[in-house]
Amino acid sequence: MIEQIELFKGVKMQVILNKLNEILSHIKDNDKSRYIDINEVSELCSISKSTIRRNVKSNQLKASDKTGKLLFKVTDVENWLNG
Repeated sequence: MIEQIELFKGVKMQVILNKLNEILSHIKDNDKSRYIDINEVSELCSISKSTIRRNVKSNQLKASDKTGKLLFKVTDVENWLNG
Protein backbone atom coordinates (compact mmCIF):
# COMPACT_ATOMS: atom_id res chain seq x y z
CA MET A 1 0.00 0.00 0.00
CA ILE A 2 2.81 2.44 0.88
CA GLU A 3 4.57 1.58 -2.37
CA GLN A 4 1.39 2.38 -4.32
CA ILE A 5 1.09 5.74 -2.54
CA GLU A 6 4.72 6.58 -3.32
CA LEU A 7 4.20 5.57 -6.95
CA PHE A 8 1.09 7.76 -7.13
CA LYS A 9 3.04 10.71 -5.66
CA GLY A 10 5.81 10.21 -8.22
CA VAL A 11 3.36 10.06 -11.11
CA LYS A 12 1.47 13.09 -9.80
CA MET A 13 4.74 15.05 -9.42
CA GLN A 14 5.75 14.16 -12.99
CA VAL A 15 2.39 15.40 -14.30
CA ILE A 16 2.86 18.68 -12.42
CA LEU A 17 6.42 19.11 -13.72
CA ASN A 18 5.31 18.41 -17.29
CA LYS A 19 2.54 21.00 -17.02
CA LEU A 20 4.94 23.59 -15.57
CA ASN A 21 7.41 22.97 -18.41
CA GLU A 22 4.58 23.39 -20.91
CA ILE A 23 3.57 26.70 -19.32
CA LEU A 24 7.18 27.91 -19.26
CA SER A 25 7.64 27.01 -22.91
CA HIS A 26 4.46 28.89 -23.82
CA ILE A 27 5.55 31.98 -21.91
CA LYS A 28 9.01 31.90 -23.47
CA ASP A 29 7.59 31.57 -26.99
CA ASN A 30 5.25 34.53 -26.44
CA ASP A 31 7.87 36.83 -24.89
CA LYS A 32 8.14 39.63 -27.44
CA SER A 33 11.14 41.19 -25.67
CA ARG A 34 13.33 38.12 -26.13
CA TYR A 35 16.21 38.03 -28.58
CA ILE A 36 16.56 35.57 -31.45
CA ASP A 37 19.51 34.87 -33.72
CA ILE A 38 19.71 35.25 -37.49
CA ASN A 39 18.82 31.59 -38.05
CA GLU A 40 15.56 32.01 -36.15
CA VAL A 41 14.76 35.25 -38.01
CA SER A 42 15.42 33.54 -41.33
CA GLU A 43 13.18 30.63 -40.39
CA LEU A 44 10.47 32.87 -38.92
CA CYS A 45 10.36 35.16 -41.96
CA SER A 46 11.21 32.60 -44.64
CA ILE A 47 13.93 34.81 -46.07
CA SER A 48 17.64 34.34 -46.57
CA LYS A 49 20.28 35.35 -44.06
CA SER A 50 21.92 37.57 -46.68
CA THR A 51 18.67 39.53 -47.07
CA ILE A 52 18.52 39.95 -43.31
CA ARG A 53 22.16 41.11 -43.16
CA ARG A 54 21.53 43.55 -46.03
CA ASN A 55 18.58 45.06 -44.15
CA VAL A 56 20.65 45.36 -40.96
CA LYS A 57 23.45 47.08 -42.89
CA SER A 58 20.98 49.57 -44.41
CA ASN A 59 19.49 50.23 -40.93
CA GLN A 60 16.08 48.94 -41.94
CA LEU A 61 16.25 46.20 -39.30
CA LYS A 62 17.65 46.70 -35.81
CA ALA A 63 20.14 44.17 -34.52
CA SER A 64 22.65 43.85 -31.71
CA ASP A 65 26.10 42.42 -32.30
CA LYS A 66 27.55 42.99 -28.83
CA THR A 67 27.90 39.25 -28.26
CA GLY A 68 29.76 38.73 -31.53
CA LYS A 69 26.72 37.51 -33.43
CA LEU A 70 23.62 39.25 -34.68
CA LEU A 71 20.71 39.14 -32.25
CA PHE A 72 17.28 40.54 -32.98
CA LYS A 73 14.46 41.55 -30.65
CA VAL A 74 11.25 39.78 -31.70
CA THR A 75 9.34 43.09 -31.62
CA ASP A 76 11.90 44.70 -33.95
CA VAL A 77 11.57 41.83 -36.42
CA GLU A 78 7.77 42.07 -36.31
CA ASN A 79 7.91 45.85 -36.84
CA TRP A 80 10.30 45.37 -39.77
CA LEU A 81 8.00 42.79 -41.36
CA ASN A 82 4.95 45.03 -40.94
CA GLY A 83 6.73 48.00 -42.47
